Amino acid sequence: MAQDTGMFTVPQTIGSVLCCKCGILMQPNAANMCAKCLRSEVDITEGLQKHVIIIHCPECDTYLQPPRTWIKAQLESKELLTFCVKRLKNLNKVRLVHAEFIWTEPHSKRIKVKLRVQKEVLNGAILEQAYTVEYVVQDQMCESCSRVQANPDQWVAAVQLRQHVSHRRTFFYLEQLILKHDAAKYAIRIKQMDQGVDFFFGNRSHGVKFVEFLGKVTPIRSRNDKQLVSHDPKSNNYNYKYTFSVEISPICREDVICLPPKLAVSLGNFGPLVICNKVTNSIALLDPFTLRQSFLDAEQYWRSSFKALLSSRQLVEYIVLDVEPVSSEVNVGGLKYVLADAEVARVSDFGKNDTIFNVRTHLGHILNPGDNALGYDLYGANNNDIELDKYKGLVLPDVILIKKSYEEKRQKRRGKPRSWKLKSLNMEIDNTARGKDNEEKMNSEYEQFLRDLEENPDLRFNLSLYRNKEYQPSEMASMTDGEDVPSVPLDELLADLDLSDEEEDDDDNDSMKE
Repeated sequence: MAQDTGMFTVPQTIGSVLCCKCGILMQPNAANMCAKCLRSEVDITEGLQKHVIIIHCPECDTYLQPPRTWIKAQLESKELLTFCVKRLKNLNKVRLVHAEFIWTEPHSKRIKVKLRVQKEVLNGAILEQAYTVEYVVQDQMCESCSRVQANPDQWVAAVQLRQHVSHRRTFFYLEQLILKHDAAKYAIRIKQMDQGVDFFFGNRSHGVKFVEFLGKVTPIRSRNDKQLVSHDPKSNNYNYKYTFSVEISPICREDVICLPPKLAVSLGNFGPLVICNKVTNSIALLDPFTLRQSFLDAEQYWRSSFKALLSSRQLVEYIVLDVEPVSSEVNVGGLKYVLADAEVARVSDFGKNDTIFNVRTHLGHILNPGDNALGYDLYGANNNDIELDKYKGLVLPDVILIKKSYEEKRQKRRGKPRSWKLKSLNMEIDNTARGKDNEEKMNSEYEQFLRDLEENPDLRFNLSLYRNKEYQPSEMASMTDGEDVPSVPLDELLADLDLSDEEEDDDDNDSMKE
């Protein structure tokens, strides 16, 4: 700024002195020694630890933070670096400037960390020095893992999750929610049972936390009990085994329900024939004839505790002959519906009779003449429902349409892999009641669950879908596949990271460079 104004300034030069030891020119400092001579005179790393032994559990990949805390950390992670630095004693005598890992073989049981520290030495001069600390990793199982290895059935809390329905679609969806939120990370064992899943935990608090998670995502009711395992009268210690029995509401998405009269009146003369269009911690009910919607939380449902009139295993395929919209598009609970009158006929009746049904449906926005739809055949169904008998003079519709069917268009894509995939829990399977028929039923139900995810964006909103590496799109396939068949957009998929694959790619790149 002084040069811009034309003022005369005296240039300042930094003087130099001779080192009192070796006599080389250097910038003056408080000790009048160069850095090389200063390091030869003073070692600021003296008294600091260079070798440390750390305890590692190979089963759960955790490290022991004395006295009894186990910390989970991956190799060369920030958490492991923090853990290693905290294990050093007398590090408060110096100032830590930088810390980083030095690469070692993963199987060498050695972790090396390079530290750069500073300390004030002779006459106030600050010296900076780097040194390496070697950590020897000793394998020793933690208390919970040693208990599991000694006896895998030595659990403390068990959560028995059940749903009394004829399919497992709810458990497929719940499995993905558990994986996304990592709710079962403390489970020491997971076992698939006939009508549910059992989760075993090594701590009661983990079981309680898991039950609380289930209550946030599904309408449940639970009860718990405990059994005395052992008792030490001298120390007055009691060991219990805790069991949590959790029952999920049997009402599922796409079920047709006949509401009890008292509940229908309390909801403002809602229904009584309604469709369940969404299940979270509450049940969303839709009247397909008026487009009215209502919600039932878990407490309201279990107070009346009704069952479904017809479930998704009783869906019948219809062909749409004509559609005439009755109302404009209505947004109900974030989903769009159009009330319409439609003429439909059962696909199974083609060539046998000319039976045509005139129905009112909420699917006027997606149905067109010639489309196929899935619905419930109340005309030919034999309904033995207690709640239905309470309504005197109730006229039942012949058909209730539930959703559009893409079965014919999916025939062209049968056998081809999807561009996405799902992860699954590591579950043991109870083979006592399993057979070939049961396995085929499970596979067909899982395939139907995957189709529901493709057709319903709202259903996959809270789930994690991953890219399928085996999928290879081709131009011929894209031309032959139906454009109207719903699929998952690529921008909704997550990359399934695999560290072993990345290491192989790095090795390939290095070999190409050589």
